[in-house]
Amino acid sequence: MTTAVHVQHVEGFGTVTVRPVDPDRDAPLLHGWVNEERSRFWGMVGTTVEQVREIYAHLDSLTTHHGFLVSRDDEPVALFQTYDPAADRVGECYEVLPGDLGVHLLIAPGTAPRPGWTGQLLTALIAFSLRDHDRVVVDPDASNEKAVARMVRAGFALGPLVVLPEVDLPEVFIPEKKAQLAFLTKR
Repeated sequence: MTTAVHVQHVEGFGTVTVRPVDPDRDAPLLHGWVNEERSRFWGMVGTTVEQVREIYAHLDSLTTHHGFLVSRDDEPVALFQTYDPAADRVGECYEVLPGDLGVHLLIAPGTAPRPGWTGQLLTALIAFSLRDHDRVVVDPDASNEKAVARMVRAGFALGPLVVLPEVDLPEVFIPEKKAQLAFLTKR
């Protein structure tokens, strides 16, 4: 079991806990999430449990990219990834500033039961992200209008539309993606 790196009570929502993904233990759970059609923007539909385990084991081996399992009142509700934009393909698409942190968020299927739920979860995730960084960058698929709108409601300012280049390495393949960059600066 991995140790929590952030615990925050959000009034009217519950206690949000962020802990590193344990590839061996969490792969079956994450496999179910990333293989839902609604998760297609995550880019892992069609993967096996073993492939999910391998992906997160690889991510765990990096110093620039990190995967986190997010729980609300001890119930897993989201997958959150952080990364150094200078060590990621997004860094080829905008001027990375010192203190930037890239993030990706996947809400677990069936866990956002009411309006405002995701915004309340984001309260804790933004606090976690800005704890040691000055600015958060997100790069949702440009066609994922719900994700883009959600980031704007959370206070992110829209940046440019960009094309993230394809990544084709022995350990990972990520196809080219048209993305909407958005930024949130520490106040």
